[in-house]
Order: sequence, then structure tokens, then C-alpha cells
Amino acid sequence: MDFTFSDSELRFQDDVKKFLKEHLPSDYSDKSFVGDITQEQKMEIASSLRKLLSERNWLTLAWPEKYGGLDAGYIRQMLYREATAYESMPIGSTMGVDWVGPAIMLFGDEEQKAKYLPLIANGTDQWCTLYSESGSGSDLASLQTRAVRDGDEWVINGSKIWTSGGHTSNMGWLAARTDPNAAKHRGISTFVVDMNTPGIEVRPLVNMADEHNFNEVFFEDVRIPDSNLVGDENRGWYQVATALDYERSGVAAYAEGKRNLERLVNVTKEDTSILKQNPASRYELADRWVELQVGYNVAYRIPFLQSLGQTPNHEASISKLYGSELTQRIAQTGLKLLGMEAQVTSGSPHAKLGGAIAKTYLSSVSATIAAGTSEVQRNIIAQRGLGMPRG
Repeated sequence: MDFTFSDSELRFQDDVKKFLKEHLPSDYSDKSFVGDITQEQKMEIASSLRKLLSERNWLTLAWPEKYGGLDAGYIRQMLYREATAYESMPIGSTMGVDWVGPAIMLFGDEEQKAKYLPLIANGTDQWCTLYSESGSGSDLASLQTRAVRDGDEWVINGSKIWTSGGHTSNMGWLAARTDPNAAKHRGISTFVVDMNTPGIEVRPLVNMADEHNFNEVFFEDVRIPDSNLVGDENRGWYQVATALDYERSGVAAYAEGKRNLERLVNVTKEDTSILKQNPASRYELADRWVELQVGYNVAYRIPFLQSLGQTPNHEASISKLYGSELTQRIAQTGLKLLGMEAQVTSGSPHAKLGGAIAKTYLSSVSATIAAGTSEVQRNIIAQRGLGMPRG
């Protein structure tokens, strides 16, 4: 397979890089890495960027033109993600663009398309996906949150966990059980939920790196209109699985990993004693760089397959598995490289990279858990890629 990008594709990525240089604050990526920018500042920058990006229809590159996109295809969308991830561009949640919008295009009625798609395309609405529960993380089909029909409304009770961006989203894409007597994959439906609806409570989950990205979301007698049901009742599992097939290259992990590895290399150039004291680290840095190039090739293959009309299920799992584990290896390399100095936190004159290495390592722990554990990815690769039977 030829991974050479066309001249027009490369020019497009250059345009994205120029946009970022013009509209992102100076040294934003490095400041964000060391924690010199607050969450409130990030949200303010993200809001401004969404407006500018929506004017160019870059938020919805791969969407059809009739829904506010450019119909630019998956390759350009991947190149856009690569450039923006390298610069750590804050934009808020991409769930609406990546998963919710395409699902509404496929399964929503015309009224739902007219109501929700324009607000996703122009960056007004921020979406979260309400899937995982405390007892059904990897086994999503075992979810227990109930939606019970009451006249022309649905009443929702239950809870969700690990909801990324739930505290900053105004809209939610909910999977709930509507037929408790059906087989677990057949009794689920999907709904659109306004996160400001009475009865919804969002509680923060702060990780061990003192970051707030995830949340618990509780539903207590939450009433939504029947018009919020998307597609056929009890067909939600199929809709969720289909939505997960969009924009799955995983290239962002490699772009972020590249930037972090470059930071580590620059530290060794600024302090030449690091490699003198630990010469083997030179080879470890080289290993990580080679692994990154492998990862890029894995990620690049996915939009090429999509452009041919194929659905890269197990290929996407390979990219996710490899990328998340490489994220951890790069973080571990940073700890080894700096030794005890890696544990010095920000504020100390002895802190390397603003004291962010230890925090990056702690943050990386969840990489092999979030968005599908490594074990789940290996099962998908075995079953769908190698044709092996279920264990």
C-alpha cells in the first residue's frame, strides 16, 4: 500500500499548521504540557478556535457537504488530527463530530438531522457519550441504565461512569436499556439528552495526576421526549457499534508521542550529562522513535482503507493497542532518562520540563484502559483479524 500523500493533501496539512501558528497562543503546546495554562483558559481558547474552524468547515472535514462538511474524506481528516494533536490544540470534545453526527446521519430522522447536525458542525454543541457503567465497562452490552416509555416521554434512571468531557458538554449521546427481557445486545436504545435536563447530576472523577477529564453521571427520573429516541427502539447496540467505526486512525496518540519524545531529546541536548551518566538511554530513545514510525504507518493505513469503502475494525484496534502501549513506554523512558529528577515537581528550580514528566507518566496509565482496554483490543484483533474463535 502506498502511503505517499498527494500534493493537495500535504498542502492542506500545511494550511492547518499555518492556522495553528496564527491562532494558537505562542508556545501553547509546551505551556499546556507543563501546566502553565488553566482549564478555564483552555476552554476559552477552545471556544474561539471552534468558531474559526467551523467557518472553514474543518470541524467536519469528512462530513457530506449537505450536513455542513467538506466531504474531504478520511485522509484529510487524519492529516488534520495529526497536525492539531502535535500542537495539543484545545478544541473541547470531538464526540459530536466523530461519533454522534455520523450516527444521526445514518439513523436519525430528518427532524433530528436538521436540529442537531448544524449545531455540531458550527461548534455550538459539545457532546459526551454516555456508555460505560460501573458494572459494564468493557462489556458495554451489559449496561443497566433504564429508559422506560411513559406516554410520549421516556423516563431514565441509572448512572454512567468514565464520561469524558461530561462536565463541559451540553449534550449527551445515551445508550440505555429499553427491553430488560431481551438478549443483552438486543434491548438497548440510543437517545439524545440535554445535559441540563432536571435529574441529571455530573460528578467529577479526578485521576492520580490531579486531572479532571472524566465524570460520573447520574440519572434520577430524567424525562426526555420520545423525539429524542434515535433510530429504531432496541437497535441501539448496532448503532453504537457503527458509530465507533468513524475516524479511528488513532494518529493523535502518535503525534502527541512524537512531541513528547522530542521534548525528551531536547532535554538531553540542553543537559549533556544525562546521556553521559546513562549511555543506554540513547538507544532507548532511538527505539521509541522507530516505534513511533511503525505506529504512524499503522495509523495511516486506516483512512486509506476507509477511502476504499472498507471498515477497518481490527486495524483500528491494532492502532489503538499499539498507540496506547507506546504512550506508556515513552512516559517510562522519560522517567528512566531523568531518574530521580523526573519526580521533582513544578516550582522547583531543579525541575526538568516544568516537572511534567511524572505527571505525564501517571496520566499514561489510563491509556491502555480508556476507550477499550488492551485485552479487548487483542480479542478484536484475534476474532476479526485472525478469524479465531471466541475464548
